[in-house]
Order: sequence, then C-alpha cells, then structure tokens
Amino acid sequence: MDVRRRALVPRVSRAGGRLLLAVPFVLIAAVTVVDVLSPPDVHLGPFLIAAPAVTASFAGPRMTAFVGAVAVLAQSVVAVARTSITDLNHTYQIIALVLISVIATFFAHLRERDENRMTRLRSIAQAAQSVVLRPLPHRAGPLHIASVYLAAEEEAQMGGDLYAAARTASGTRLLIGDARGKGLDAISEASLVLGAFRVTAHREQGLPELIGHLEEGVGTADGAGGPAPAEAGTDDTDEAFVTALVLDIPDHEPVVRLVNCGHPPPLLLRQGRVVPLDATDASPPLGLSDVLSPDVTVETFPFEVGDVLLLYTDGVVEARDQARAFYPLTERLTAWAGDDPETLLDRLRADLQAYAGGHLGDDAALVAVERLSPKP
Repeated sequence: MDVRRRALVPRVSRAGGRLLLAVPFVLIAAVTVVDVLSPPDVHLGPFLIAAPAVTASFAGPRMTAFVGAVAVLAQSVVAVARTSITDLNHTYQIIALVLISVIATFFAHLRERDENRMTRLRSIAQAAQSVVLRPLPHRAGPLHIASVYLAAEEEAQMGGDLYAAARTASGTRLLIGDARGKGLDAISEASLVLGAFRVTAHREQGLPELIGHLEEGVGTADGAGGPAPAEAGTDDTDEAFVTALVLDIPDHEPVVRLVNCGHPPPLLLRQGRVVPLDATDASPPLGLSDVLSPDVTVETFPFEVGDVLLLYTDGVVEARDQARAFYPLTERLTAWAGDDPETLLDRLRADLQAYAGGHLGDDAALVAVERLSPKP
C-alpha cells in the first residue's frame, strides 16, 4: 500500500506540473489570436506580460526565460500581422515585454535558489534527527510498542522531541520528552538526554537515580559538565530544559511506575475508556532543578494485559484547526480504544494531520505501548 502510494505521488506531481506549464502557452496563443483578429484600435498585447509572470511562480528561471521569449515572438507576430514591427506602439510593447520577462526570470532564479536551500536544510535536519532518534523495538518483553514522529512543516526547524526504550533485568523503561526550542540547540539537548538514558536506563536502579543522571545531561553542551553560565543581562527563561516522562514497566507486575517532569500525562486506554495518568506530585522539567524543587516522586498506576498507554509530546495537543481550536486528543482516542498500537498511531496520525490542515506548527512524537499476555 505504501509503495503504491509513493509511486503514485511522483506521477501526480508530474501531471500537475505539465498542466501548469500549459497555462502560459495557452494564454500566449489565445492573446495572439484574439489580438490579430481585433479591430485596429484594440490592443491586447500587454496581456502577454502575464505569461512569464505566471511561469515564474512555479517554474525555474530557464523555463521562465523560454516562456518570455515565446511571448516576445508572439508579440512580434502580432505587430507584423497588424501593422509593422517598427510601429511605435508595438515597439514599446515588445520592449516592456522583454523587461518584464527579464525581471520574472530573475525572481524565478531567487525562488529556485531559496527552495534548493530549504531542501538542503530539511535534509540536514532530518539526517540529524535520524541519528539522534533511533527507532523503538516492536517488542520488549510482554510489551508491544509502536512509535511515530511527525515533523513540523515550518521551514526546516526541527524540534527536540525524543523517545527511547531500554530493557532491564525485570522490565522495560521508556522515555519521552521535548527539549525547549527548535533547531540544532533543541536537537543537541535531546541527544544529551537520550545519551544519558541509553547509558544508565538498563541498570538496576530506581527511577529517582535515573532522573538524576538525565538531569546532569541537560545543559552540558558547553562541555563544562553542567548548565552553561548565564550571561549578564540575559533572562532566566533562556535556560535549556527538557520536559520528560520516564516509565518503568515490570514484566511480571500489572503496573506502570512513572516520573513526570513537566510533561503531558500519558493516556491509558482500557475497555473503551481513556484515562489520563495525572501525577499528584510532578517533578520540574530536566534542567530546572536549581530553580525549582528537585524532589522526585514515583507514581504507580495499574497497567494490565490488554491495556494501551499513549505517550505524546505537546505538539499533538497544541495542533490547531482553521478555527484555532486545539486538537481534542482524549475525545478522538475514545473511538480507537480497542486498536493495537500500530493501528492506533496510524489513525491518530491521519486524523491529526487532517485536523491541522496538513501543517503542524510543532514537531510531535507519539508512542503507544500495549501489555500482552506473558509468554509461558
């Protein structure tokens, strides 16, 4: 299905491009014929200016210059057919058409250059994101896991959304988070937290100790082993921080233990109901322990066979429709509460993108975890 869809998209794009390219040539032919057949006091030649101007909005500089040249040739044919090419009126029309074609070609060059630059930036950002954000395993003990990352459509600024999983001797640990800001700074902070998680999460230690290791990773991009010192006159809100949710799911206990560090609460899907797992005592985001209380509280919730946990970043709930209304995540999930993780995320992704008109304002990460019956 996906292969056929990917093969269909280029064909549709090429067909649409040919259709657009036919517009300026049809315009030139129509204006030329009507102008030649019009009375002597009617001059439609100035409408030929629209041909290179329209072409510059979707084609490259070479095609724009070619369309401009065809328009100039058409204007010359009109001049010869009606009076003479040296007629003052037609001479000025030809000169104006040449100037407009040159200007349109220049702007087409600028547009193509910017588009190529944005394509390179997106490729670099996606490559950096793929290195930082490794795919999650589909199975981890008795857990069935699915994940999806939705990149925002705003330029090439990729956010610092992150997720990871690690196995321990007694269960599975999951991390989902969102680094403040966008671009390379956010990706750098995300990579530090992910690195700390991958190094320490598999060890047999409590979640408070794990949170401490993750806390040490935030803000160490300067290599000093701690948060970068604030410059004089800067606002404290410029500090780096990461909202995070860390979960420990034992293999042989029907529970989930979690620490919420300023992150949106996970949603538990059970028997057609959606229950937010709100922490009674949330911890501060990673990187703000020197500003807020560093106390870490581990919350325990039931997580039984057949239950599904949905972890997400704020890019999901902050997506807006044309009326600027936020995406109603909990309401949407009620209809899909019985789906497996892959189906759930497929439906959620399609619905979210349709709700936001195909353009998310912020990156969004989604992880669905289902507890299966333990193997004998």
